[in-house]
Amino acid sequence: MYRLIKERIYQKYRTVKFPISKDVLPEYFLGLPALKECSDNNCRKCIDVCPVDAIFKKNGNLYLDLGKCIFCGECANICESINFTKEYDLASTDRERLIISSGNRNISSHTRDSLLRKLFKKSLKLRQVSAGGCNACESDVNVLNTISWDLGRYGIQFVASPRHADGLLVTGPVSKNMEIAVKKTYEAVPDPKIVIACGACAIDGGPFFDSDEVLKGVDKILNVDLYIPGCPPHPATILLGLLQFLGKL
Repeated sequence: MYRLIKERIYQKYRTVKFPISKDVLPEYFLGLPALKECSDNNCRKCIDVCPVDAIFKKNGNLYLDLGKCIFCGECANICESINFTKEYDLASTDRERLIISSGNRNISSHTRDSLLRKLFKKSLKLRQVSAGGCNACESDVNVLNTISWDLGRYGIQFVASPRHADGLLVTGPVSKNMEIAVKKTYEAVPDPKIVIACGACAIDGGPFFDSDEVLKGVDKILNVDLYIPGCPPHPATILLGLLQFLGKL
């Protein structure tokens, strides 16, 4: 026992304060893109290089869909109009707000339903469902349960049974083989309940957007209350989205 106490004192306090400073994020972290007006309306370099068709032009303006973006950074490497910042506030309750342009970066993460906020603000139980994902999003979600992030200090926990949950956090593009499983898991959650799409796959199919074997996002079969972009989303992005959704920040 003495050795355990001694080791704990030596390790000191290891849980990060949140929100965290952008300075402590990894050197190669790619956050919210900053778009500039494109001087050449005929240029398609960034559009053609995007592997998930997340970039497009409309009426001469450049747009980027965060819901589709896998944050590979290829567009920024060849286009001066796109620059990825260290901003990790990416989540939104509105799918359309994930489409940003040079003059629009207003991404709102706050729940529009005051009842949900009132019910779940102090205690939110989620059932995580991997609907055909590669395990990257699942791994970053699991990181929130470690001592470094300590998700439970905010009253948010992941549970084993959907019958004990307040909602689902879905990762993966929802393969056709997982469609029934996702629906049945959702039906097992008591009302009222929420659905969170975590990661590019769960929002719009991610790298599998052009495959006939996936449904290209959970909102094709369920109403989604919160979208958390990324491939995978950083734990800071996931946690911030959840806290803003609940009105804790």
